[in-house]
Amino acid sequence: MDNPDSSSRGGVAASPRAASQAASGPSVAVAFGGGGARGVAHIHIIETLDAMGIRPVAISGSSIGAIMGSAMASGISGKDIRDHTLETIGKPSTALGRIWKAARPRGVKDAMENGIRLGQFNVERILEAFLPDNMARSFEELVIPTKIMVTDYYGHREVVCESGDLRAAIAASAAIPAVFRPVLIGDRIMIDGGIFNPVPFDKLAGLADIIIGVDVVGLPAGAPGQTPSTIDMMFGSSQLMMQSIIEMKRHAFPPHILLRPEVHQYRVLDFLKAREILADSRGIAEQLKRDLDAAFAFYDAS
Repeated sequence: MDNPDSSSRGGVAASPRAASQAASGPSVAVAFGGGGARGVAHIHIIETLDAMGIRPVAISGSSIGAIMGSAMASGISGKDIRDHTLETIGKPSTALGRIWKAARPRGVKDAMENGIRLGQFNVERILEAFLPDNMARSFEELVIPTKIMVTDYYGHREVVCESGDLRAAIAASAAIPAVFRPVLIGDRIMIDGGIFNPVPFDKLAGLADIIIGVDVVGLPAGAPGQTPSTIDMMFGSSQLMMQSIIEMKRHAFPPHILLRPEVHQYRVLDFLKAREILADSRGIAEQLKRDLDAAFAFYDAS
């Protein structure tokens, strides 16, 4: 695929200060938040860091943020993540074919016993159908230390995965209730990491000079007085609860930079709208560059 100019891709050029700081200045860590399809906007963050020559010293992620963060931590460039995303979920016919191949019953017994029911899609199968082939399979293969958030359903707590089977941790972190079945890690039933920690910037405290949080949880969209559908109400209520968690953590462990791309209008499962999400959220790239330049200037002056 040809490499379009940065203006068409939402990219930014590296400033001289950013280039010098990337080599010898303050360290940077990034927390990629959960939000389903809205997390496609994380690609802008990765591309901007690439363009500025900044390699994070640590990454954390929940749900879609675990996927995007692990791709970056595997050494995959923002450009390649964008290209892979648009070649898979960006093409509806390709995406639906992969989903059907991953979700269809495997044999008559599987079809009779399980079928395809609400909350029973196998997230591990689906991720295997969509993840890049060159994404790491274990935490130990990553080039950037990474923490993946999952929720221990019966343990009633958050769990930080940072060693062992990366793919299982990603799958568990992305196992949205009512969409995907839980994931078994060891003998524990694990589900969506965003339930306890939607944007896990608190897990990066003390690991870098500049901590960036990227919130793609969004807020319920619609006009006042408009009655939401049952599905929109279910996911919208979850958004409100996660935003309250983010606010509490922001006061206790404030990140230096908190970014909120313009993705409120998209639903959690709007993956087939990847191109539109990227187009509407491209302004976050320039915001990140400005915020990082300001943070670097602060360190220059201190």
